[in-house]
Amino acid sequence: MKNIRGSLILLTTAIIWGTSFVSQKLGMNYIEPFTFGASRFLLGALSLLPVIFLFNKINRGRDNNKSSNLSFKNRDLITGGILCGCAIFFAASFQQFGIVYTTAGKAGFITALYMVVVPILAMFIGRKTELYTWIGVVIAVIGLYLLSIKEGFTMEKGDAIVLMGTVFWALHILIIDRYVDRVDGVKLSCIQFVTAGILSLIAALIAEEPRLSGIIASKGPILYSGLMSVGVAYTLQIIGQKYTNPTLAAIILSLESVFSVISGAIFLNESMSPREILGCLLVFVAVIIAQVNPKEILESIKAKG
Repeated sequence: MKNIRGSLILLTTAIIWGTSFVSQKLGMNYIEPFTFGASRFLLGALSLLPVIFLFNKINRGRDNNKSSNLSFKNRDLITGGILCGCAIFFAASFQQFGIVYTTAGKAGFITALYMVVVPILAMFIGRKTELYTWIGVVIAVIGLYLLSIKEGFTMEKGDAIVLMGTVFWALHILIIDRYVDRVDGVKLSCIQFVTAGILSLIAALIAEEPRLSGIIASKGPILYSGLMSVGVAYTLQIIGQKYTNPTLAAIILSLESVFSVISGAIFLNESMSPREILGCLLVFVAVIIAQVNPKEILESIKAKG
């Protein structure tokens, strides 16, 4: 039951991320990438403070512990939050710069390859991935290829840069998996946003010329991206991963690409080719396969028999 709960939470995360590409593209019309990143990450952190305050108040009343407050003194919480924030910053930065030199379809496909990188990296830290999960990974990669790649695939400069970002997306999932059972998920999320926001702000001051007028002009995209894509979705990712193994989480989160195409067809009247529809179906099938443990099914059948 917990696995189903985690999967549904991660599915909601993928839907929000998939539908947020429009706001991110619109934001680039007014401000540069690092400035946009700093704005949305810091806004996401700010949006979580009332939630943390409310949860602490509820827990204080429930536990009758007056010392409970907005404490961020837990060493694992600070370490995990900073590591997650660094991973997000580098992943988003490589993705943003790489997409300048490649197509959006190839960038989306390469980014989603974190579902392959996660189980590979997990093996180095002693995490085993079942065969049926690997089958789901392979099917998902094929589906994403059909969904994203519409021209001959060759590795170019931009593709290599996006691929470097993919490694950091995978690391982000594994870092969450390491710390999520030790700390408060919402506080961990808040610290990662503060970290990513500060790093983005420093990069913006060095490489860009942030202007308040541009930020105000981009307030709509920043609000949606900061509150929904960052504040809500990244926090849901941390909560969902508490009940889901990292490889399955990566496969479910890769549905972001599917929902981005579907939302484009619904809200922007973008057409979907039969090839893209087949790709979407394969990714959905992959998610189902990755969650179905044949051993548990056989044991259930024997128990009923």
